[in-house]
Amino acid sequence: MAVSLAKGQRVSLEKVAPGLTDVFIGLGWDVKATDTGHDFDLDSSVFMLGIDEKLISDNHFIFYNNLTSPDPDKSLQHLGDNLTGVGEGDDEVIKVNLKKVPPEVQKIVVTVTIYEAQQRGQNFGQVKNAFVRVVNAQTKQEAIRYDLVEDYSIETALIMAELYRKDGEWRLNAVGAGYQGGLKALLERYS
Repeated sequence: MAVSLAKGQRVSLEKVAPGLTDVFIGLGWDVKATDTGHDFDLDSSVFMLGIDEKLISDNHFIFYNNLTSPDPDKSLQHLGDNLTGVGEGDDEVIKVNLKKVPPEVQKIVVTVTIYEAQQRGQNFGQVKNAFVRVVNAQTKQEAIRYDLVEDYSIETALIMAELYRKDGEWRLNAVGAGYQGGLKALLERYS
């Protein structure tokens, strides 16, 4: 049975799912019946941060044009861009082998942004049923889920969750923080 988190809650992966090392992070959303004249294209991205809470290098920013982490084991892999969000279940997926993530990576920040939000007149207030979940890659069982319930009517970027190291184990923080300025605002924060 999955643990359901509320905004701001933190949980140890080891306590929720002992021995969990190979996971995928599923992100999903639906678009409200809003006609902006354009399709919604939401994009998930991952920031692999060092102890200073900054990107270790440009190659540690994982998104649709840089699908794998730069470490030799390719410990983090983005499975590609879903241009419409149509359909049930996960819209975008990121695979993470927690055992192989290099030790200099202290935090993995999972975000979602709206492509060309300003030009298209779109924001997260027009999105519903957004969620992030951590799934055991071997058993396909959901371990942790965070459903966003806030109305982000002016935001064009969301920090969904953070995986971070503490006391030798991985933990998850359900962040749910919205930003104006899209992906650029997040890049400025973590660069």
